Amino acid sequence: MWSFGKRYRPLLGLDITTSSVKLIELTMSGGQYRVESYAAEPTPHNAINEKAIVDAEAVGEAIRRAVKRSGAKSRLAAIAISGDAAITKVIQMPKNLGDSELEGQVEMQADQYIPFPMEEVSYDYQVVGPSEKDPEMMDVLLVATRTENVEQRQAAVQASGLTAQLVDVEAFALENACALMRHQMPDGGLDRTVAVVDFGASSTTFSVLRDMRVIYTRDFAFGGQQLTEEIMRTYGLSMEEAGRAKKEGGLPSNYQPEVLDPFIDDMTQQVSRSLQFYLASGSGRSQPDQILICGGCANIPGVAEVISSRVGVPADKGDPLGNMKVSSKAKAQAVARDATALLTACGLALRSFD
Repeated sequence: MWSFGKRYRPLLGLDITTSSVKLIELTMSGGQYRVESYAAEPTPHNAINEKAIVDAEAVGEAIRRAVKRSGAKSRLAAIAISGDAAITKVIQMPKNLGDSELEGQVEMQADQYIPFPMEEVSYDYQVVGPSEKDPEMMDVLLVATRTENVEQRQAAVQASGLTAQLVDVEAFALENACALMRHQMPDGGLDRTVAVVDFGASSTTFSVLRDMRVIYTRDFAFGGQQLTEEIMRTYGLSMEEAGRAKKEGGLPSNYQPEVLDPFIDDMTQQVSRSLQFYLASGSGRSQPDQILICGGCANIPGVAEVISSRVGVPADKGDPLGNMKVSSKAKAQAVARDATALLTACGLALRSFD
């Protein structure tokens, strides 16, 4: 995606959300990835509104704390904009174009597909491969966003002392990270259909991969924050106290039947509804072979089993770090605790090896 200047290695995968800033650094040795450093910090209240950064300095301070805690040495980061802030379009170009000719052709055609003045837009493109529609053409993926979406994130990263070396799109980062979960998929995901549900704090992404390529994605407003707020209401706790109790336990005996079980019901309904949307989205759609449950909510004991039994598709907790070593600096316990919520951060960190 958008790469600023020469790309050096390694890049810190930096996932900036309404609830937290997650930073991970990956290295590779002997063909195996290793978590070199990791940290997460809460995002300051009201610093991000509907995925738009409104207080770059406050977010930058949270990033700075995460960098310090992680001990990461690199000062170059890969970041992402949300999928709903990006326009993606596959266009066809003659396959015999040279690089400079292709760039000129894309520039000429881009304004046909982008509903904003071109001076307000940042865009990039990538050759996908030969076009199935015409053997003389190639498919080119065009990605665009309003420049302000990129600049907001760059400003927050800059305020932390880092440099945003590469800007990606969350959906592409997620697809990238799914390769790290092949060890959990039937036949390593090859010629298989796998749904990945990434439950965030306030929004969730439902994606379907066929042969390890995303063929469908849907974002919707639902997440773990709803459980936190219900704990607050039920037990008269502050947001911070409720978040801690949710992770560490110690709530009264009625928590499971009166608060947690209804929330799991809601999670299941969201997955079921998303599956229905997917099946109705095109001809030839069929039930996935597997569902991988990711995000913080995936750590709720037994939730994958409940979803599997109710939607009728095998479900497992996704673990993108399951095949990785962890450096002593990265604190294996914290990495293991948060692993299922690190899809986007890992997908961004993997850009180090492109």
